[in-house]
Amino acid sequence: MTSAPHPPRMVGDGRRDANAALVLRTVLDHGPVARSAVARLSGLSPAAVSRQATDLTGLGLLRELPDLAEGGAVGRPQIPVDLNLGALGGPVAGGVHLGVPASTLALVDLRGRVLARRLVRHDGLAPDRLPAVLTGELRAFLGQHTGTRPLLGVGAALGGWVDPASGTVVRHDALGWRRRPLAAELADGLGGVPVRTDNHARAIAQSEILFGRPAARRSLVHLFVGNVVDAALGVAGVVHQGPGSAAGDVAHLPVPDSTVPCPCGRSGCLEATAANPAVAVTALRRGIVPEADAFLVVDAAAAGDRRADRLLRERARAVGRAVALLLDVVNPDLVVVTEHASLLNPEYLEEIRGAAIDLSHVCDDAERIVSPHAGAAVLPVAAGTVLLNPLFRAPLRTVREIRGESGTD
Repeated sequence: MTSAPHPPRMVGDGRRDANAALVLRTVLDHGPVARSAVARLSGLSPAAVSRQATDLTGLGLLRELPDLAEGGAVGRPQIPVDLNLGALGGPVAGGVHLGVPASTLALVDLRGRVLARRLVRHDGLAPDRLPAVLTGELRAFLGQHTGTRPLLGVGAALGGWVDPASGTVVRHDALGWRRRPLAAELADGLGGVPVRTDNHARAIAQSEILFGRPAARRSLVHLFVGNVVDAALGVAGVVHQGPGSAAGDVAHLPVPDSTVPCPCGRSGCLEATAANPAVAVTALRRGIVPEADAFLVVDAAAAGDRRADRLLRERARAVGRAVALLLDVVNPDLVVVTEHASLLNPEYLEEIRGAAIDLSHVCDDAERIVSPHAGAAVLPVAAGTVLLNPLFRAPLRTVREIRGESGTD
């Protein structure tokens, strides 16, 4: 991993939390690591690192590893520190990805690693009942898997227009939600457990920045292709939200050569061409599957059905043509594509890459187009990241908020 970037010098109340965040992020990147190495890598003084490491250990976010101390040198032994991981009794974060027609529950540790997960199907459930049903499932899931480990809270990720500052789903067309206070509903149902929400494309982008490839911290575009299609842009470690947190709506991005009609009245829009419902309807019409289900198409291709494979390659090339447009507009270090078939079979990622490189005017490096670092666990990791991202940005303040404490740095 690369060294943590040196932040601008701060004064006043923000300095302590900024330094704590820098120490925590350096340990995330390099741990287990001695305090002297943290100072060298972060640019902080040894005294500042020692203070922040003591504070973070007291909060339960770091732990000392005396068994790994280097002996034989002059002076006190260097005792490494590392994140206090959930597998060893450290804090954990809950996560829920609200999907259509199923949702995923998860428990993740401070490195974004999934400790437990569960799929909850809710086909046919009235959308207005979904938060209450998921809250009940979450209570049981967390009660079963958290044990004595401190629960930091729950992150919730979903498609559509989500305002993370207010915890509101501004618009989710598939669920018919408008101005739904999802974070408050889930928190109330969980007995006051802190809940944060965000759009799933932004959540995946942030998980790449926190836990994924170093290039993601410089710049990335994330394209999500599932039952809905949306995107996210990250620059210098920050995921762009835009006014009203409305950034990322690429459903109507034009796909070159596509003539598929869209409900908006135009043709060739990305969501109408490549989203799961479009693939499922085409597969049913071609007799590939007995019902309109995109996951059955992926299963059929994996079982050797050439028609299913051909349809998924068509979808991959359509996605690749859209990626070419994003490359030319933004020219990021990475384009991360979340698309189910390419997560399971790298041949479909190669189709996406090929179409993108053929059409892009600025990119001739196919390796800049990647699948998420978490692979098939991308959605539960992203959901947990919605909760963990604020922790890594401002650990002292965030832990105080979780504990209901007040005060300044």
